Amino acid sequence: MSLESHELEELKSKIGREPTSTELQIVAAEWSEHCSYKSSKKHLKMLPMDGPLVIKEKGYDSGVLDVGDGYVITAHIESHNHPSAVEPYGGAATGVGGVIRDILSAGTRPIALLDGLRFGDIEKDQHAKWLFKNAVTGIADYGNCLGIPTVGGEVEFDECYTNYAMVDVAAIGFGKKENLIKNHAKKGDLVVLLGGATGRDGIGGSQFASDSLESEDRSAVQIPDPFIEKLIIEAILEARNEKLIHAMKDLGGGGLSCEVSETADALNIGIEMDVEKVHTRESDMHSDEIMISESQERMLIITNSEKFIKLQKICEKFRIECSVIGHVTFDNKMHVKKGKTSIADISTDIVANATLLDLPSKMPAYLENIETTKSFSQLSDYSETMLKLLASPNIASKIWVYSQYDHEVGIRTVVKPGYDASVLRLDNGKFLSIKIDGNPKQCYINPREGAIGCFEEACRNVVCTGAKPIGMLDHLQFGNPKDPEIFWTFLESLKGLTDFAKDFEIPCIGGKVSLYNETPKGSIKPTPVIGVLGLIDKTPLRIQKINSGDCLIMIGNTKDELGGSEYSEYIHKFIGGKCPVVDFSDSKKNMNAVLEIIKTELIKSAHDCSKGGLAVAVSELCMTNLIGCTVSLENVPGDKLDNDKILFSESHSRYLVTFEKKNLQNLEELLKKHNVSFKTIGEFGGESIQFTADSKPILDLSVDKAQKTWLNSLKEMVMHA
Repeated sequence: MSLESHELEELKSKIGREPTSTELQIVAAEWSEHCSYKSSKKHLKMLPMDGPLVIKEKGYDSGVLDVGDGYVITAHIESHNHPSAVEPYGGAATGVGGVIRDILSAGTRPIALLDGLRFGDIEKDQHAKWLFKNAVTGIADYGNCLGIPTVGGEVEFDECYTNYAMVDVAAIGFGKKENLIKNHAKKGDLVVLLGGATGRDGIGGSQFASDSLESEDRSAVQIPDPFIEKLIIEAILEARNEKLIHAMKDLGGGGLSCEVSETADALNIGIEMDVEKVHTRESDMHSDEIMISESQERMLIITNSEKFIKLQKICEKFRIECSVIGHVTFDNKMHVKKGKTSIADISTDIVANATLLDLPSKMPAYLENIETTKSFSQLSDYSETMLKLLASPNIASKIWVYSQYDHEVGIRTVVKPGYDASVLRLDNGKFLSIKIDGNPKQCYINPREGAIGCFEEACRNVVCTGAKPIGMLDHLQFGNPKDPEIFWTFLESLKGLTDFAKDFEIPCIGGKVSLYNETPKGSIKPTPVIGVLGLIDKTPLRIQKINSGDCLIMIGNTKDELGGSEYSEYIHKFIGGKCPVVDFSDSKKNMNAVLEIIKTELIKSAHDCSKGGLAVAVSELCMTNLIGCTVSLENVPGDKLDNDKILFSESHSRYLVTFEKKNLQNLEELLKKHNVSFKTIGEFGGESIQFTADSKPILDLSVDKAQKTWLNSLKEMVMHA
């Protein structure tokens, strides 16, 4: 781990001398892109981060939302991309552990996980299959051992991730507002390291994640131990209940170097610590190794000497090591000793605040003509095309993934994985709806509109459960920011997210920026991932079984927008075309209309139209209810379009609503009141999924055949060479 030459000169200038070896390692860790956000930090300020439900405290690693009645929700999202690309089981598992500790550090109990996974083409690439299988197992094993349900997520495959892995994990916490840790410190307070022993695993991890992945540096991958993490959770929550914690932070990127400096800087204090007091896994560890090790399952706590006695007893009960490694000073310095020898003495302001970069940007050349449309030959029978889409890895059921997760432990899960969004029961009688979404195909064609589309899709998903969006998490994943064209796509995506968040009054409560995501073939596609949290005051939409004679309404217009669609790229191997664009006014009207009709209890289910378009969305309703449906393309709201565009366009702001025929008039009255574009497009019954044009079937597929293909294809791809 090392500083660039200009950074070294800057450090020398700021401290007025030659830095010690330990100081060099401390600063290199904290000034890495992974820890400092030096390329992105100044731009992230454009996001709206305040709102009536947002609670802010010094030093929090997770966002906090007030959900009423004295309760709060905490949320955070992290990635472990580089480690997972090298060692997918351990990389994914430690990614879960890290984001859980972010939730814990606010003083809340982690109650749910969501994962966003992206890999190369598993139909052709055996290495992609290996990465995928092991990452899923790592997430499952860690979460299941902790007893924290993985309730949702998404999986996507694209050649841009060849020989790479994108592993995003979001965590949700819940607790009483009065139990939130109010980070503070007094002179003389003790600095305590609690949890697993410090080892040589993960050394250089932050620097490893701040460079392009050119070699397999397995020493930078941390070793997971979920059993210690479970004990830590329970010990911390007991200590919280007894008011023993003044301040707390988990040890993640940069290890002690970053967590000590960031804690001190946030609280406007100094910290003096002794590396010889740190409990280690190996007896011969060098001081510098101790400071930058990213060994997992560790927490940094500030308390006083009286409370430490009680904290120590709790740790003994749970068989967790805890060591007093230092104390609080008021000189605003990070003073590191080895016994009586000083090995680092540097201002926390210098360490914790890398100089922010002002990087150049320019529109990528490939975007000049990429939205040029291409006409595909019109088919007389789309049935085989439909079957091929249902078998594609991006559309096929992800039951093979989420069946490995315990998604019911904790008995909060009301809506389980496999639906639009997941819903958790809260102790105050309300419900939390959560979903994460991304769409690199569309973000590649139009970074701004693609990012907005990800955001809106996540909102649509939580709305389909009856929830009003109250907050968002963003995870911005791009290639090398020093490439002006890549940095331009980052800025455009961020601007799009900002515009949507402000217009819809959805505050960003936290997130992550992950850069230098590159493969031997080049940068990944722009991959912003958006998590949306929605609150349901009374009862979520409890999906009812669809019966013969039930009807289908479509809300929202279908447009000539095949760019970035699965149909365009998977069926026709065409990258380009017009990317779907969100009309803010229509989106807002449609959301509000759906939320109102859910409250009336006139409908059986609501389902958004997204990947695969109308044809896939209708098929999903049929396959999950084992019933056929006949849809007339002439009745689909929108402009007059070719059949394939009506079937497979992925236009935003569209919902499918199922209901009993007797409720049609009442529904129409409500929808007209909201001035939305809608129409009854189909009726359920029979045993086939059928779409007609000019009263003639153009797609006719048995539900049984469709379901078998959809349910089994991903598993067969993964399990068979």
